[in-house]
Amino acid sequence: MLLEHIGGPEDLKVLTYHQLDTLAQEIREFIIEKTSHTGGHLASNLGVVELTIALFRALDLPEDKIIWDVGHQAYTHKILSGRKDDFDGLRQLGGISGFPKRNESPYDSFDTGHSSTSISAGLGIAQGRDILGEDYTVVSVIGDGALTGGMAYEALNNAARLKKNFIIILNDNNMSISENVGGVSNYLNGLRTAASYNRFKKKLEKRVRAIPGAGDGIADLLKRTKDSVKGIVIPGMFFEDMGITYLGPVNGHDIRAVERAVRDAKRLDHAVLIHVLTKKGKGYKPAEEAPERFHGVEPFNIKTGKKLAAPGGPGYTKVFSDKLCALAEQDRRIVAVTAAMPDGTGLTQFRKRFPERFFDVGIAEEHAVTSAAGMAAAGLKPVVAVYSSFLQRGFDQIVHDVCLQNLPVVFAVDRAGLVGADGETHQGIFDISYLSQIPNITVMAPKNRWELEAMLEFALKQEGPVALRYPRGEAYEGLKEFAAPVAYGKGELLYRGRGIAFLALGSMVSTAEHIREKLMKEGYEPTLANARFAKPVDLELVEELAASHEVIVTLEENVERGGFGQVVTGYVEARYPKVRVLRITLPDAYVEHGDVTALRRILEIDSDSIIRRLREAKIIEEKHEGNE
Repeated sequence: MLLEHIGGPEDLKVLTYHQLDTLAQEIREFIIEKTSHTGGHLASNLGVVELTIALFRALDLPEDKIIWDVGHQAYTHKILSGRKDDFDGLRQLGGISGFPKRNESPYDSFDTGHSSTSISAGLGIAQGRDILGEDYTVVSVIGDGALTGGMAYEALNNAARLKKNFIIILNDNNMSISENVGGVSNYLNGLRTAASYNRFKKKLEKRVRAIPGAGDGIADLLKRTKDSVKGIVIPGMFFEDMGITYLGPVNGHDIRAVERAVRDAKRLDHAVLIHVLTKKGKGYKPAEEAPERFHGVEPFNIKTGKKLAAPGGPGYTKVFSDKLCALAEQDRRIVAVTAAMPDGTGLTQFRKRFPERFFDVGIAEEHAVTSAAGMAAAGLKPVVAVYSSFLQRGFDQIVHDVCLQNLPVVFAVDRAGLVGADGETHQGIFDISYLSQIPNITVMAPKNRWELEAMLEFALKQEGPVALRYPRGEAYEGLKEFAAPVAYGKGELLYRGRGIAFLALGSMVSTAEHIREKLMKEGYEPTLANARFAKPVDLELVEELAASHEVIVTLEENVERGGFGQVVTGYVEARYPKVRVLRITLPDAYVEHGDVTALRRILEIDSDSIIRRLREAKIIEEKHEGNE
């Protein structure tokens, strides 16, 4: 196999194009085989194999720099830069990341994980290159889906002012995670039709220049008027009107064509955009037919494309989806907003049932938040369904456009807490902290699937903004017998005991329940309370616990700084200085990729680790053989 002999970019440069086509097929088979065991981003990576090969041939890596937008299409990049043998540990604890990481390889020039950032980052690197008097090529690769993000246009606006080379590759597969929507998608559809025009232009210029005597003059005249002609054939001429040279469209699966385009672009002394057409999921039929489903995959059967994991109960996302649709049947003012993730956030069912009340704004979280604010101001009840780590991108809009006006927007914050294999850029571990500091917003977290349903119904009845956070994965079905009506700012006392009180929030309630069960076997009888609200914290409940217990243990799946445990600690220390408070939180740090169960153990927020911490803090006695 050719792939076995590829250790770096130089090995590619001695291969024929026929051999490179064979290599592309081997890489696809390798990616499919590895992700079938580890999971990962499949369809996006299968679509850029030839594009990556062409870049590695046309550039002098790692001196030249490639910045991949989002980064979920960087597997071929990693394979060709010497990390092929590390793929058994892809996205596993201690293994290589599924995204570019500067600390992983000199070939990774910028850490990525969120969308629409590559042009800004690449432009900054190019400006650093020029100021320091260095000489290397910078290439930013951005997808057509990512081009719906406003940050990309801010970067394009500034890239047009650059007086030295900077290459932007527009990887156009007509998809982001879901099918692209909106005016940008329509514009690119027009550009895709321009390939025939470009071929016609080249043939015409060649023939005109062949005219004896006058050919060159006529050709130059035509060139000076090309903008007006091209403006008729290609809608808008958006990029060239900004001052960025447009090349393409180019077949992204033709290595020779892409390589030639990159080499041509390197000769220009300003910003140039190469429009490359690719097929998401190429080479694997199930992914070609359902690229959205194969964007991010769990381990699967290669022949059938089906997940290997045995189905469990419904996930929190499904519970949210079903309840939202049921509520929307009763209230036509309920609308749903997503930023290019209807499937991931559970809004696909809502889209099918209420298409006129469903809004996919593309990869544009800031716009999603502010447009929802406008809907609320107009009398609607908008629900913005978004991953915790992506909601960060709309922080300013939450502050100024939603909360300042106290508008009734509901944020369904999915993937709150540890997410796992996608690592630092996707862990939802900051939302309690960044949301709780904002005036007017309410922050809630359910203990189980039934409480999620009740909280969503409660949230849609409020007159101000509400964030409802819930984790990824199967919804907890325990503690069903505890179903006190949701009341504003009120927690729920589950088990009354003595000595130690556990006050847990959201996903950590089940963990606290398991701790309580284990301690009961050792003769302890701890109290267990469900906080329900991270903001406002139920201080009456805290008062009751502090007045009747020696120790309060708070538990939350969020970083410590700014978490609800700090509010509890401040209240108790000021009024009950003899009562100890132990905060169980995630560290104030980024959390690497890995299995969630393993991460919880390493970060010491699983039940056994917390019990050990209680022993180390002398809150409970050391366990001896005689105690068992």
